Amino acid sequence: MTEKPHDNEVQAPPTIARTGAVGIMGLDLQEGAEVPRKRVFAWAFWDWATQPFNTVLLTFVWVPSYLTSTFFVDSTVIGTAGEEAALGQLASNLGYGITVAGLLIALLAPVMGQRADRAGRQKLQLFIFTALLIVAQLGLAFVQPGAEWFWWGVALIAIGSVFGEIAGVNYNALLISVSTPKTIGKVSGLGWGFGYLGGIVALAIVVGLILGGVLDGDSGTTFQLIALGATIWTIIFVIPIFLSVPEPAKTTTAPKVGFFRSYVELVRSIVRLYKETRPTFWFLLASAVYRDGLSAVFTFGSVIAGIVFGFGFTDLVIFGIALNIVAGVSTILAGRLDDRFGPKRVILISVFGLVACTLIVFFFANLGSGMFWAVGIVLAAFVGPAQAASRSFLARVTPAGREGEVFGLYATTGRAAGWMASLLWGVFIAVAANQTLYGILGITIILLIGGVMLLFVKAPPTPASARG
Repeated sequence: MTEKPHDNEVQAPPTIARTGAVGIMGLDLQEGAEVPRKRVFAWAFWDWATQPFNTVLLTFVWVPSYLTSTFFVDSTVIGTAGEEAALGQLASNLGYGITVAGLLIALLAPVMGQRADRAGRQKLQLFIFTALLIVAQLGLAFVQPGAEWFWWGVALIAIGSVFGEIAGVNYNALLISVSTPKTIGKVSGLGWGFGYLGGIVALAIVVGLILGGVLDGDSGTTFQLIALGATIWTIIFVIPIFLSVPEPAKTTTAPKVGFFRSYVELVRSIVRLYKETRPTFWFLLASAVYRDGLSAVFTFGSVIAGIVFGFGFTDLVIFGIALNIVAGVSTILAGRLDDRFGPKRVILISVFGLVACTLIVFFFANLGSGMFWAVGIVLAAFVGPAQAASRSFLARVTPAGREGEVFGLYATTGRAAGWMASLLWGVFIAVAANQTLYGILGITIILLIGGVMLLFVKAPPTPASARG
């Protein structure tokens, strides 16, 4: 997957040229320095490698068709009036589990990022937490049908989310090793795009195995095998980043400190961030809210599809493929819009577009699955660009030498604040007598608040060369 240069860019087939005397986030990138394309694609493949956890396990297959299905409901209520309420209870409990994961990310991600900065070991931490994510995925292969296994499944999904998010902190920090001021939006979008395309391929494999009679959506063994397959996928495709992407040069002289002392330093760094770079500080707060809503859209959207609109196993997989195609293409295209018009505009259009989509689903649910399909396609076109542009926005305003620390705070204030949307999801369902559809209102509120907050954040400048 290659990208055409802007008209005013000079194309160098084997490399992406670094241009300008001053580079991204204050790093000196002298004229003539180059970033090999191999390194760019190796970096992007980490998104591809870890996507099955988000797409296959969390979003479209394992959680909605297995963990929050009748596989984990008392057999005495299946087929009775109490089945819907029982499924709603599972959906609500899943929200509480994701809330706990968000709180753990809030506690750990910024400190781990800060320690990686001080030691200059972002790549090592990426390896450690990617390996732990792989272990969590493997654990899902041993979760059997039955109510007694439900919380084990929730725990492994939550733990995998924690490991994946902390790994993502270090993955994001490596963005400076594979991009330039002119290309950062496109490279960030390429990573997200690779992730979505990887999800498409993984889901297509699942569909092929179903149609070929290898997998049976009515068997719990099928979902155990899917978790095993996702584990193997991740192991294979994370290899390129560790072979081809170098550790960023250590640019901070701050001394290493103990783990608990890191929290004291964290508070100081937040205060310093507020004093020295206000746009970064305020963006972290705004993104804390709306990115939580973005995560919740995909985390719980398929749960709504399955419980409210009656999507079966095959329906969800096909739905997932369609959404990932739209999200992948829109994300890569939006990377160019990011570089040309700035990330803030891309984010705002996406967030308020998502608010409209969620409200349409809630108020017009009686129109059935056709409406949900149509809105889902539009929704997918907004999610990826908002995520990629958010990473680009932060990279443009992060002080040199504090990439891991700031991206750690980014995880903390974004996905970690996942306790907000997931908690409101669970509460709205519980208050509505376990009617799953009402959970979407909690997501809508979080997206709306985050979008309004972003309106007041100063946008980072875009390079003049990108605007021309």
